[in-house]
Order: sequence, then structure tokens, then C-alpha cells
Amino acid sequence: MESPLRIAIIGQSNFAAEVLELLLEKHYNIVGVFTIPNKGTREDILAATAKQHSIPVFKFASWRRKGEVLPEVLKQYKSVQANLNVLPYCSQFIPMEVIDAANLGSICYHPSILPRHRGASAISWTLIEGDEVAGFSIFWADDGLDTGPLLLQKQCIVEPTDTLDILYKRFLYPEGIKSMAQAVNMVAEGKAPKIPQAEVGASYDAAMFKEQNHYIDFKKTAEDIWNFVRGLDSVPGALAVVLHEDGSEEKIRLFGAHLYADGPVIGGKSLTLKGLKNPAYIHDRGLLLEGTDGKFVNIRRIKRGSKMINACDWFTKCKQNQISNFSKDELDKRDLLINIWHSILKCPIEAETDFFAAGAGSMDVVRLVEECKDALDMSLDSGQVFMAPVFEEFFCEIIRSLRQESSGVQGRIHYDGFVLQANKREISVPTQLFINGEFMDAEQRKTLDIINPSNEELLCKVACASRLDVDKAVQAAHKSFYGAWRQVSARQRGHLMLKLADLMEEYKEELATIESIDSGAIYTLALKTHIGMSIDAWRYFAGWCDKIQGNTIPVSPGRPNNVLTFTKKEPIGVVGLVTPWNYPLMMLSWKMAACIAAGNTCLIKPAQTCPLTALKFAELTVKAGFPPGVINVVPGTGIEAGQAVSDHKLVRKLGFTGSTPIGKVVMRSCADSNLKKCSLELGGKSPLVIFADCDFEKAVKYGVCSVFFNKGENCIAAGRLFVEDRIYDEFVRRVLRDVRSMTIGDPLNRSTAHGPQNHRAHFEKLIEFCRRGIKEGAKLVYGGRPVPNTKGYFFQPTIFADVEDHMFIAQEESFGPIMIISKFHGSDVESVMRRANRTEYGLASGVFTRDISKALMFADNIEAGTVFVNVYNKTDVAAPFGGFKQSGFGKDLGQEALNEYLKTKCVTIEY
Repeated sequence: MESPLRIAIIGQSNFAAEVLELLLEKHYNIVGVFTIPNKGTREDILAATAKQHSIPVFKFASWRRKGEVLPEVLKQYKSVQANLNVLPYCSQFIPMEVIDAANLGSICYHPSILPRHRGASAISWTLIEGDEVAGFSIFWADDGLDTGPLLLQKQCIVEPTDTLDILYKRFLYPEGIKSMAQAVNMVAEGKAPKIPQAEVGASYDAAMFKEQNHYIDFKKTAEDIWNFVRGLDSVPGALAVVLHEDGSEEKIRLFGAHLYADGPVIGGKSLTLKGLKNPAYIHDRGLLLEGTDGKFVNIRRIKRGSKMINACDWFTKCKQNQISNFSKDELDKRDLLINIWHSILKCPIEAETDFFAAGAGSMDVVRLVEECKDALDMSLDSGQVFMAPVFEEFFCEIIRSLRQESSGVQGRIHYDGFVLQANKREISVPTQLFINGEFMDAEQRKTLDIINPSNEELLCKVACASRLDVDKAVQAAHKSFYGAWRQVSARQRGHLMLKLADLMEEYKEELATIESIDSGAIYTLALKTHIGMSIDAWRYFAGWCDKIQGNTIPVSPGRPNNVLTFTKKEPIGVVGLVTPWNYPLMMLSWKMAACIAAGNTCLIKPAQTCPLTALKFAELTVKAGFPPGVINVVPGTGIEAGQAVSDHKLVRKLGFTGSTPIGKVVMRSCADSNLKKCSLELGGKSPLVIFADCDFEKAVKYGVCSVFFNKGENCIAAGRLFVEDRIYDEFVRRVLRDVRSMTIGDPLNRSTAHGPQNHRAHFEKLIEFCRRGIKEGAKLVYGGRPVPNTKGYFFQPTIFADVEDHMFIAQEESFGPIMIISKFHGSDVESVMRRANRTEYGLASGVFTRDISKALMFADNIEAGTVFVNVYNKTDVAAPFGGFKQSGFGKDLGQEALNEYLKTKCVTIEY
């Protein structure tokens, strides 16, 4: 049954609109809504809501003039014949003629426990004064400022994490709406009390909408400063003034304050604030302000003009040009964006409106992206919304993107480098360190000479990282891990990785050309394997990003309670990667893709002889949209940069591929520094056993491939072939024929099968390796020396036969195009197994036989991380890869690789 109440709602805002909706749900008769005029074309949401329900709407810019009620306004008000005025939130001064015209009276909402904090800024003052309790009052309006009799009050505890926004949203807003309806119910039932306000404890506070009241008084304790900042967070924000070195002043607003008790700040940069006795400090977690009591407040976010930044980024952002001087067309786009945001959020849109703080969810992000793309005819993705959630910041990013698209420079990054003219291409290649999303010179501009292995000529000079440079990269990764990267969801992480893989696919010919020139890999192999498998790795691990999960575990509870125990898989943190020179981009991708998929940030020190694809890859990460600091590339020497990565205490995991002796040094450094987790993929002397009952043609084909693939610079290369005596001579003859037919030469020539070795030191090591084999009595069947009359590090494919177990070349890895063949008798399978295992290495192995029992026995007994049966070098990104014994531990590739970059947390809850 309809209530006898005839209610006029006077006010504005979402709060008033929701009160209207709730009263309508309770079947109250709303006879009119009185609100503010439109702002331009934007109508207040209270008016829009009333129109949806066909309620008369009246919009008055003012209710009175020179202290007197405007007759035409009073006439329109009286026309609705209201008997109760409800004022949920009203910024206008309502004349007493209107207040008293409703014979049941006028009830108002006020966000404080009256009589404390009378005035327009009650919520702010509740926090500024450090009140332990907050709340709201619904009172009967009279001719005083919030002095009328009380109808009802509700309160809550002020939490240490409360700001103006949080307190309003968690209690004052939702409970206030319900209580306004409750108050109307009490009036309708005739049970609404009128309790006079006490004057004891009454306070009248200054209005905080005046800018002069926004300035922080630094002659206060840390707690007072903290309370002041949170009392103005997020609107309008506490004001401070930066005094720049050139004497200029800049107003800034501070947000996200908390009392700081996290120990001394290391490496902070000072910032001078007007009125603050001691300098403020920018550090990796914000801006530190010292109170008069010697204690500190930390500020997480700073607003400069219309741009909100993380306080820790102050000096970085100061260097960046702020977008300004908007054209008329761009300002029209601003109005268009305001309308789009308003249609989604259903609230007034101001410069500081935060999309998510205003209540937006994941579907709203999709809608925003799609509406902006349609309206502005531009490319946009959800990541840009998450990275710029504040309206003015979002608007500036949209304009920046549109300007870049129109000028054709979108996704470009500036760097010093050189233009590689090769393979009928002109390829721009960076030569600087890549740290925190930017290319930069090394300390003291130190460089490495990069030599083209095909002609021994200087290709370019690349920045050589020092310990200080490595520290910069680690700090950037550390900051990103606890900052921007944490805001990126697992699924978004996968999308970024897929976008990067697509870019690698788009630039694969350029990457393959660089890899071929830089490392000596033949172009066709670089294209298919070096680059192709790198792309596969990023796509494979992208699929894992949102499938990393823990388990629930049944445990024995202590009766009568129950217990829930579950595990969480979490990223480790900052990961250091040190990769070798044989597959520069592929080794980077094998490790980094799993690392990033798991949610870590990283820095990589690529091999000092061939870092160019890693640097070109860094450029693509910017195009893909990775936040600064997630991926950092620091070329340099192993003895300085590599050691610095191993030693750094903020690096929590190290992934290393290289030689066994260096692996031992790395492992020791990991233990001595901070006991960091490490995975090591080290040397190998992989045995390949070929039985007489094999498919002979296939065995010859894969036997040659097992040794000479990638000119022998292959960690799983067959370091020793055991061939059954019945087919031994024929096998050697056939292998010799195939090796003699290999085309050696320019790696960019599509017909070339064998390119130059990677660098001089390795080239000379192979010469010495062969000399020692000859000296110990092994039979040199072919090669064993550099290609004659040829410039470059070209080494002949080499075959040693009749190699005995005690010889040096039978025990040690050459890591080059050298085939070591030994004979065994088919009657003693167990003996050849023992010989194959008689090594400290255990990376890979292979067997060729048609006897499945023999093959399975080999797989059971061989001490190697990978076993190939009737094939060789068949790796796949989904299959785990790693060795045993002194070939290291830990896995690259496959699901198991993720565990190398994750930690398991166990959570137990009693209930």
C-alpha cells in the first residue's frame, strides 16, 4: 500500500540517486527531485535517475538571492506539495522557507557523529583530527549549521588503512544509504525521535574545498602529517611545494600515506619541500617525510599537474616530457572520453577519477577499450587501462598514442646502435645496455668489441656492464617486481608474451640475420631453430601463465575444529640469467620465457661475444608493452658482470648455462651471497650408441647431425659415438663421405651447411683439442685443422676413429665439430653401457637399434637427463631439458621448467 508520505528529494550525486532508488523500492511516493543544473551537457545522476522513473525534476542554480528565497523557486518547490524533505547530499544552501514548508520536516545526512565536525568537510576532519571513531548522523534541519535535532546515528572504528575514500566507501556510503531509508521509515511510522544536540564537544571545521587549506603543516608530528594526508586522499589531495635547484617552485599533491617503520633508507635521493626542516627522500617505496618527532611518513603516490605517478618514480618521471598544449580536436576527444567513462561508471568524471576506485570491473575494462577503439579509430588494449586508471592520465596516454600513430613512431624506442647491412636488409641494432625500459651507456662508456666470426672484422662496439650497471638493472627489476609487474594479472602476462612472440615472428628474418652474423650460425638453421624455437618457447610458456596453481591438502585437524591447508605457487622475485654463445636468442628464450610466465622479473647477461640478438629482443619487449624493469639486458664480461649477477643479494634465483668449471664458481657465489636458488645447465659428453641391428641409413644421418649440428656448438652434441664392430668400418666410411660433401662458408648463403666457430679463443681450443687427440694415438680420419686459405674462424669438420677410453678426447668435451668414434663388440651390451656412463657428465644420450628391449634397457641404465632412441637432437619446448651429475641440475622447457622459477607457500587455516 502506498505511503501517505509525499517526499521531495533535494541534492545531487550517486549517494542521492541510490537513496532515491531505495525509497522507490520501498514504494514511497517521490513527488519531486530538486538538484543542480547540468554541467555543460552532463546531467547529475540524481536527475537522470529521477527521469527514468518519470519523477518531476527541477534544476536550480541557486535557491535564493541576497539572503532571500527566490519566489519562482519557492513556487516550483511548493507545486509538488511535499510533506517531507529528504536531503541525502546537498551542496546548495536551502532557504528555511523550503525547509519549513514540509509539514513533517526536513531530514539531512551528515558524515560525522554530531555535534563533532560540523561543516562541509566532516569526513576529512574525522581523519585529520585522528578520531578513533567515525560515523554519520541523520538530523532534522534547522536554521543552524548542522545543529538540528538528531534522528539517528551510526558509527564505526577508524582503521589505520582508512583514507577519505576508503572510509566513505566501506561505511559512510553504503550504511548511509540504508540509514536514510531507515530514517524515512521511522518518520512514516511516527517513531522518528528529535534528540537535541549537545554543545559540549561541538566543533566547527574549516571547509577543505579551499586550496589554502590543502597545504601540509610540516611543523607537526609524523602521525599528524599522516592523518592530514589521508584526510584529503583521494580528493583533493594534500598540497606540498617542491623547491627545485633552479629556484622554481612546483605544487604537488600527496597520496597513499602510511607511517614508516621499515628501517633506514639506502640510496635515497633528497627532495626539498617548502616548510619541511629536513630534506624529504625519494626511495624505492615512495617519498619519506620527517615529522617534528623524528618519525617518518611514507608517501606512495604524487600528483604533478594532472599526472599521477608513483612517488618512487619522481626523478625518472621528471626527465620525461609531460604532454601539454592540446589541440581543439584533442580537447574534443577529452569530452568524448568523459562521456564514455560517465556512461560506464555512472558518476561525475573529474581529472582524478580512478576507473577502478569508482567501481569498474573486468567487463567494464572490455567495454571501455571497445568503445574507445570505435570512437577514436585507434589500437588500444586492456593493459593500457590498467597502467593508466586515472582519467587525466588515461586521456594523456590516449593522446600520446594517437600522436604516435599519426607520426608513425608508435612503439619506437631511442637508442645508440648501428645499421647492419646484410642479407639484402638494413637492420637497426642497439648497442647499449637495456635497463628499466631504456637503452643507456655503460658506466664510463666502457665497451666490448664484437667480432664477425666470418671475417674476423670488428662488427661493432657494445656497452660493457660494470658491477654498478648490474646493480641498476637489479634495482629496476626489484622495483618492477614489487610495483608495476604485480598489477599485471597472470592472463595479461600471457597476452604480453604472445604479443612478444608475434613480434619475434614479424622480425624473425632480422633476428636470424643478426644471429648469423653475430654468432656464426648458418642462416637457415638460425631461422628455423635459433629463432623459430625461441618463438615457440614464448608461445608455449604464455599458455602456462594462468594455469600455475597450488593444491588443497587433507591434514589432521585438532578436534573439534577443522583445518584447511592449501599451497600457493608464487614467483621468486628478481631472477638473474647468464646464457652462452652457441644459441644466443634461444638460450635467452628457454630460460626467460619460463621465468616471466612464472611472474618474475629478470636481468640477463648474454654471452659477451654475441649479445646483439638479446639487445634487439629488448627493443621488441618495449614494442610488446612490457612495463619498465621487467626485462633488463646487460652485456658484459663474465668475470665482472656475470659475477655481479651471481653475487647480488636482491637476485633470488640464478639460471646459468655454460661450462662445468664456471658452473661451480656460480654455485659457490649463489651460496655465499644469499643462498639463492640456482639451476645449472653445464657441459656434456653425450654418448651415442649405435647397434648393428639399427636402421643404418638413419643412424648415419643422425650420427652426422648429432655431432656437426650448429657446427658442433651444441650442448647435447654426441661427444662420443660407440659403434658396434660389425658395422664400424662401413659407418666410418659413410660418415666420411657425408662430411666431405659439406659446404663450408658464408653463413648467410642458403647452401652453406657449416659456418664459422663463434670466436677466436674457442677456435684455438679446437686446434689444441685435435693436436692432443693425434698425440695420444687416435686415428684422424678427416679434418683436425682450420679451413685453409680462408679468413674467419672456419674449422674443418673432424673425424677421429679408434678412440680409446683413456684418451683425453674420449673424456672431455670439445664443443666443436669433432666426431669421436669408438668400437664395441655386440655380445657385451652391459660393457658398452658402463663405458657410456664412465663420465662425470650426464646431459644427453642416444641409441640406435631395432630391438625395443635393448632400447629400453639403455634408457633405464644410462645416466643422462635426455635419452634419444632412433633419433637425435629432437628437442621440443614442451619436453623438459637438463642434465645429471656434473652436467648440472634443474630443467629448461616443459612444465618442469616453471618449478625452477616458483616457490611453494603452504597456508593453514583453522576454523
